[in-house]
Amino acid sequence: MLNYPVLEITNILNAKQIGKTDRTIKSVSIDSRSIAGGENVLFFALIGQHHDGHLYITDLYNYHGVKAFVVSKTDSYLQQFPEATFIHVPDTLQALQKLASYHRSRFTYPVLGITGSNGKTIVKEWLSQLLSTDYRVVRSPKSFNSQVGVPLSILQMDETYQIGLFEAGISLPHEMEKLESIIAPDYGILTNIGNAHQENFEDQRQKAIEKIKLFANTKQIIYCKDHSLIDSIFQQKTPKNTFTWGHSPNADVQIKSITIKNGSTTIRLCFKGEDYAFSIPFTDSASVENAMHCYCFMLLLGIEAETISSRMERLIPVAMRLELKEGVNNCTLINDSYNSDIGSLSIALDFLLQQKQHPQRILILSDILQSGQSPKVLYTEVARLISEKRVDKLIGIGKDIGEFANLFKVEKEFFSNTNEFLDSFSRRQIFNSAILLKGSRTFHFERISAVLERKAHRTVMEVNLNALEHNLNYFRSLLKPNVKVMALVKAFSYGSGSYEIANLLQFHRIDYLGVAFADEGVSLREAGITLPIIVLNPSFGTYELMIEYNLEPEIFNFSGLNEFVEILGRSGVDTYPIHLKIDSGMHRLGFTSNEVDELIAKLKGCPSIKVQSIFSHLASSEDCEHDSFTQEQIYCFSSICDQISKSIGYSPIRHILNSAGIERFPLAHFDMVRLGIGLYGVSSVDQTKLQNVSTLKTHVIQVKHLTIGETVGYNRKGVITKPSTIITIPIGYADGLNRKLSNGCGQFLLKGQLVPTIGNVSMDTCLLDATGVDVKEGDEVVIFGKNPTIFDLAKAIETIPYEVLTSISRRVKRVYFQE
Repeated sequence: MLNYPVLEITNILNAKQIGKTDRTIKSVSIDSRSIAGGENVLFFALIGQHHDGHLYITDLYNYHGVKAFVVSKTDSYLQQFPEATFIHVPDTLQALQKLASYHRSRFTYPVLGITGSNGKTIVKEWLSQLLSTDYRVVRSPKSFNSQVGVPLSILQMDETYQIGLFEAGISLPHEMEKLESIIAPDYGILTNIGNAHQENFEDQRQKAIEKIKLFANTKQIIYCKDHSLIDSIFQQKTPKNTFTWGHSPNADVQIKSITIKNGSTTIRLCFKGEDYAFSIPFTDSASVENAMHCYCFMLLLGIEAETISSRMERLIPVAMRLELKEGVNNCTLINDSYNSDIGSLSIALDFLLQQKQHPQRILILSDILQSGQSPKVLYTEVARLISEKRVDKLIGIGKDIGEFANLFKVEKEFFSNTNEFLDSFSRRQIFNSAILLKGSRTFHFERISAVLERKAHRTVMEVNLNALEHNLNYFRSLLKPNVKVMALVKAFSYGSGSYEIANLLQFHRIDYLGVAFADEGVSLREAGITLPIIVLNPSFGTYELMIEYNLEPEIFNFSGLNEFVEILGRSGVDTYPIHLKIDSGMHRLGFTSNEVDELIAKLKGCPSIKVQSIFSHLASSEDCEHDSFTQEQIYCFSSICDQISKSIGYSPIRHILNSAGIERFPLAHFDMVRLGIGLYGVSSVDQTKLQNVSTLKTHVIQVKHLTIGETVGYNRKGVITKPSTIITIPIGYADGLNRKLSNGCGQFLLKGQLVPTIGNVSMDTCLLDATGVDVKEGDEVVIFGKNPTIFDLAKAIETIPYEVLTSISRRVKRVYFQE
């Protein structure tokens, strides 16, 4: 925990201070969405292309108790916030980095800096496991390795720790020098060089040289000598302070053999003329590479080889994601039960805080093991987090946490172990709550998850929230800063879910949500979504409901306009926002150019409504063959907007572009764009810019070995022509698997191989020909994801990805995960 008088921070930053000076800072924040309160929080108002932290100062001051701010804008803050402290700097990000650099300089215990294209987080987390017996470890939370993440990580350091492990990642040249001055590592690990973020570098050599700048002042640098590119650079630049490993006889630690057997890998090696060996409970080559980096660093720290070996065999997988699932009794279950430490707890509590759809938040937390802190200090910090993050109830499991029950000022229960909790628990005790499971592996919280999770069949749609966030940021990067974004969440968010997706979009401060029908908007309101919501297809008879739930209708004809105005008159409502649909050439819905004069006359006589936006729909935004027609639509729309705006005396928001239009027609972004299928990972322009969001997967439920002449499935359509292995998977056309994928038209991924369907797709099941694959019941089958892609399925049944996504039945369980 930090402990800086605000005046000292002002001096560190060489800044100008305005306001109160008698304040002590104990933590910093750059994200107004995750601050639950705090007189002792210092908020850095960072400015980016599409965000400005200064816009949230009022909300933080009035509603979250934050009274200290680092700002770069010179507004008259003191007049608005007389009890606050403002530290004025030229650049708030540089100020955050400068404070972190100063803070790092106060500590002399060893610090390891880790960089590379892959493996940074695994190496860091494994070293934390391996070193926790000898050291109290402070490390980067999750993958905090950016220009913002690194300073936030370093600011965790305090005198209670004995070693620091920090990641550093870059995506542009000249970024690493800044991170080096902040981390100032004593030791370094370069994991490898791959293609990640390659688009901003001339080649891999340039990227490697940039990454190596992290080690400008390190005592020793660990890397694999078998990577010829990395080795050649180090030999030219810093050959004296390297510590290498690899198969090369010139490596400091030479690998003699690698043996894989029974789910583990044994590595035999030679160091200083002596032979050693260790085993890890993993068989993939990436784990071998990560383990060797850890082994070498422990050797540099002087830990005996036998000790290292005994710890290596007890390594556990690193949980890289938390999952959000549908729970029992109208609950939402967040499963982050694979690790437990104070850093990941804070991040998981932020995710819990985002869940607005329930009136209660419950944390089920085990003892936090091997934290390096005394139990009282540790659970005092846990209690502070629980209070700040507005947890309503704590269920503590373990002997340590129960001893400090008096620290927790919320509703609470404690159990000595998981069995005791399960023996006393009834599912009827918990309802309409957001529940976070956060436990160390030894407590086996997967048993609690199994009790709290709503049961469904084994077919699931996994939704990657990080990928969705990436896609949102990509499209935002194409827009000017003042262009708003409407995200379409109609049709169950293109099959991805409803409030789960809306929650994330609300967290990322989208401007509008778009739904198809009023009942979709009502469901979002009842789930705690407060963003403006446009109903794109309001049906007659639903306007009263829309007014009740503050939903804004699309108006596309005079009958709808007249009915809505009449209902507003009866309700006594004035200046209610509506959204006018213009038919610019698609000829589906909307007012035509011939109707505009009559529309204007009607609008002038209706003080009960306000035209919030005017919009239209492009007929063929993704098809260059029709670009001239698209330009005609844009011109028609722009002219009508100008005519309406001039006549009514104000300028509504204008928007015409969908996902493809955003990418292809930058001059027509107007005031807002509508982001639909692109948000969910589908581009008609450049698919490489987007990440896959949805993966549909299932499991094998039966394996049969059939002989020539036998048949499978309805109508005996699947004929066996050779000895074959036929498997059954629990997904059918009732789940959204199109029957056109029958009889070999569809191919799904099983153990790294694409296997074809055989016979007809049934209502609840499908058969695959898995001949030649070593398959067993329970093996995973991917219907679509990275391979095969949703484009592959769409092509196979001669349709578009939209239909494939939106066809997935709601009986298929959605599992949301965030890394």
